[in-house]
Formats: sequence, C-alpha cells, structure tokens
Amino acid sequence: MPFARIDLLKGKSSDYRAKVADIVYEGIVGVLKAPDGDRFIVVNEHAPENLIYDRHFLDMDRSPDFILIQVTSTVGNTKELKFAFYRQIADELTSKLGVRPDDIMINMVFVNKEDWSFGKGQPW
Repeated sequence: MPFARIDLLKGKSSDYRAKVADIVYEGIVGVLKAPDGDRFIVVNEHAPENLIYDRHFLDMDRSPDFILIQVTSTVGNTKELKFAFYRQIADELTSKLGVRPDDIMINMVFVNKEDWSFGKGQPW
C-alpha cells in the first residue's frame, strides 16, 4: 500500500498537478507492483518561502520547478525496483511535462503492514 506526497511551488495548473500524480501512480502500480486502484496521493503546493531546498546540492541545478516526491510503502522494496521507480518517474516527468531531471527528487520510505490503518481504527 503506497502513499505518495508530492510537493511543489504554487502556480502550476490543476492539469499539471494531476499529470504529476498520474505519473507517480503509474510508477507505483507498474514498477513497484502495488495493486491497481491503490491510489492515495496528496499534492501540496507551497509559497516559495515554505519549500526550502538547496538549488545546487550534489552538483544539481534546481529551479523553481523543483518537485519533491515521497512514497511510503510496503511494496517494491528491492534495490532494483527502487532504482527502476526513480528512473520511470524521472523519464515520464521529463517526457510528458518537460520537467528537468535536476528538478526531480524522490524519497522512498518502507514500513511494515502493521504501520497502516485504512480506516475504522483497524490495523491492516
């Protein structure tokens, strides 16, 4: 069960934000092998003073189009799947939305099933 958070600066259209969410979801299902329909994504928009990042950390050239993606999951936790997920997301964001590769940061967090409750106060 993956849960994704996408953070970016205010100003992008709702269509752009929806496409970013779609690309992340397609990677979660297609690469990490989550079940289809397992779609839980939050897109957060921030004022520039509230999305703080180093424009040049690790020799990158980040712009105001910077996107931070964090996925919390119990699936797809092999090294190979993680790397394939990073590549898929970067390639799709670049080809479909023109996002520069330096503007894409992805963080994966893996947890156990007992770390989730899908509702009603019940554990998974």
